[in-house]
Amino acid sequence: MARKMLIDGELSKPGEEEAHYDFDLFVIGAGSGGVRASRFSAQYGAKVAICELPFDPIGSEVSGGVGGTCVLRGCVPKKILVYGAAYGPELEDARNYGWEVNEKVNFNWKKLLHKKTEEIVRLNGIYKRLLSNAGVKLFEGEGRVVGANEVELIQLDGTKISYSAKHILIATGSRAHRPDIPGQELAITSDEALSLEELPKRAVILGGGYIAVEFASIWRGMGSTVDICFRKELPLRGFDDEMRAVVARNLEGRGITMHPCTTLTKLEKTEGGIKVHTDHGEVILADVVLVATGRLPNTKRLNLNAVGVELDNMKAVKVDEYSRTNIPSIWAIGDVTNRMNLTPVALMEGTCFAKTVFGGKPTKPDYSHIPCAVFCIPPLSVVGFSEEQATEQVNGEVSVYTSSFNPMKNTISGRTEKSVMKLLVDAQTDKVLGASMCGPDAPEIMQGIAVALKCGATKEQFDSTVGIHPSAAEEFVTMRSESRRVSSNKPKTNL
Repeated sequence: MARKMLIDGELSKPGEEEAHYDFDLFVIGAGSGGVRASRFSAQYGAKVAICELPFDPIGSEVSGGVGGTCVLRGCVPKKILVYGAAYGPELEDARNYGWEVNEKVNFNWKKLLHKKTEEIVRLNGIYKRLLSNAGVKLFEGEGRVVGANEVELIQLDGTKISYSAKHILIATGSRAHRPDIPGQELAITSDEALSLEELPKRAVILGGGYIAVEFASIWRGMGSTVDICFRKELPLRGFDDEMRAVVARNLEGRGITMHPCTTLTKLEKTEGGIKVHTDHGEVILADVVLVATGRLPNTKRLNLNAVGVELDNMKAVKVDEYSRTNIPSIWAIGDVTNRMNLTPVALMEGTCFAKTVFGGKPTKPDYSHIPCAVFCIPPLSVVGFSEEQATEQVNGEVSVYTSSFNPMKNTISGRTEKSVMKLLVDAQTDKVLGASMCGPDAPEIMQGIAVALKCGATKEQFDSTVGIHPSAAEEFVTMRSESRRVSSNKPKTNL
């Protein structure tokens, strides 16, 4: 008996001849997005299979693991290391709170690494059980597309087996990019940085994005000497310029050496370590060089060109508003599409895919008001527009509200590191357009602010909200005085 399929919200018509497939959906890639899409599709009654490469903490073209980058070699293990690194400065701060801490406090990197690995192994098992409990068939091996409705699975012993599917979903994520400089094989990426056998005493980082500033904070918090080189004047290109300057100041304040407008030209192996050459003629000696210069979509081995799936100039899969490729039966979500490369976004896209294809409710992912966080120490978190984006996209003037203050905790510890908060408001409509914070607990606070912005909150509503005292978060509802007003760069029109 043919299965009645919900496709783009329409049931297949009674009596309509429908081809038989092994699966209604075959997903290639069991990261966050792929697992979400497969589970939710199965809940709608679809027969679903998913394939993933064998588990390894360090990813490669032939290794991966159920859970994907975020769970196994990204957000989760990174956050564990951030927690570990934060204890170093916290122990220093504890002295003024009455804790008699010995001058020499030992840090055991191997112990933390072991605990981190235990946790990702546990999570790998949890994700496998989530798939099993949802009735999703898991295959271990490498998947590639060999037809509009056919996936070839290369099993661990090298044998190949093909499966047919009504729909194919590509969810293979992305992989760290290595810059083409002499000696680049001496450098590591974030994958290896999360599994180093020894904590580096001297680290050089190339890059100014999330990963670069996060690992700079991690290694510095653990006592390493850290130099970070990046091409722009400030790190974190794309974020609000004022908040970027705050992050740079904090990194420097914690002892990280900044090298703005700088790139690396050559790496050399010497007896004393890796000799790092910059384009300004500087030479830095390091135990580890981390290249954090972006990530590329994982499409190289998927055989997509042969099937006719269109890719962009970054080799990302091109999709429409519903995550569908130019081949109607093939879809793609997550980092492999290079839209907004965040784990919660991949989860959203996976949910929307399942609703669209199997749930009878065509649903486009909504990319507005997506909060994000950079887990440097202290962290930066934002939602909505930056000041630069607001002035480009809003008609009329933008009211800017800022607050810079010494957190209550620092008044006793003596740490001279200010928290900075910022609200951007449409001066004409009073609608809050964006919020930013750099300081302790910023991501926890910003998640709540994101709900308010998603609901279209106005500055008047922020002001009428009673704060929690004493807390840093209350500053967002007590910023009464406008810091400045900026004019829109957007051409005015009467249309």
